Amino acid sequence: MTSEDNYKFHKPVLLKEMLENLSPKNGEIYIDGTFGAGGYSAAILESADCKVYAFDRDQTVDKFVRPLKKRFLDNFIFINSPFSKMKEKMAELGITKVDGIVLDLGVSSMQLDEEERGFSFNSNHKLDMRMDISQGISAFEIVNQMSELELKEIIKNFGEEVRSSQIAKKILIARQKKEINTALELADIVRSVYGHKKTGKIDPATKTFQAIRIVVNDELQELRTALMSAKALLSKNGRLVVVSFHSLEDSYVKSFLRAESGYNSNLSRYNPLLFLEEQKKEASDFILKHSGTIKPSDEELENNVRSRSAKLRAAIKIN
Repeated sequence: MTSEDNYKFHKPVLLKEMLENLSPKNGEIYIDGTFGAGGYSAAILESADCKVYAFDRDQTVDKFVRPLKKRFLDNFIFINSPFSKMKEKMAELGITKVDGIVLDLGVSSMQLDEEERGFSFNSNHKLDMRMDISQGISAFEIVNQMSELELKEIIKNFGEEVRSSQIAKKILIARQKKEINTALELADIVRSVYGHKKTGKIDPATKTFQAIRIVVNDELQELRTALMSAKALLSKNGRLVVVSFHSLEDSYVKSFLRAESGYNSNLSRYNPLLFLEEQKKEASDFILKHSGTIKPSDEELENNVRSRSAKLRAAIKIN
């Protein structure tokens, strides 16, 4: 499979905007914290004569790793590990500082498209949702073994689902008759709470699936650790770019970057030059590149429906 095939398969979100903020340069070192199908890694390597260390805990991405290794030789190094371990893994290679890090959070299009992974609403395969299929608990165990209260709390806290109580109760009723085995069965249970109707363009099962997936993969703790690792790894003037798809993820990234940049909430967001200058006076380790988020263009939204909830935040390490 070629790099071009990777792009067609994965459709990297906010690719142009990611490159603009990462600003790859010859001779520099970058970390792609979420390799997926390789869209970001390939784009970075095509932009400059640089090195990319790509991380992914999903063991099934090897089919996308091989062509990039063949094409970019020693400039591309793949590490089968969660991005939360990037600091330790880079240290094992004798690298303590890098020039840029990009994190593309959440589930990849590849994982959604492979129905046997159990991420897709309409999958008839066993509920799974593990990004690393060798890890322990899967969505099947959560849905079929946790109490009604535990399910309610997961769906409410990690999915921000207003009907979490009704959905948890429906799951309990359904599994008393038989185990909930597939993603499609779970999606239909959630949809039944909404009368099997879509709310706008969003499937009613979206928030519940996100919540369970986040818990299965411990995604928020992984993110917290990765951001602290990025802070330690980035050299002076190093760039951090984070693309998120979930409000909880974005909220944590926002809080982290603002805290690390000494952001003054009283500054006017309508004067970006003043915003950046004032930041420099108070900054600790980072300076924000933008006062808010970058979102997909209308053209990208039209061509890639999965980009609709994407938000990009970027910062520069100044110490």
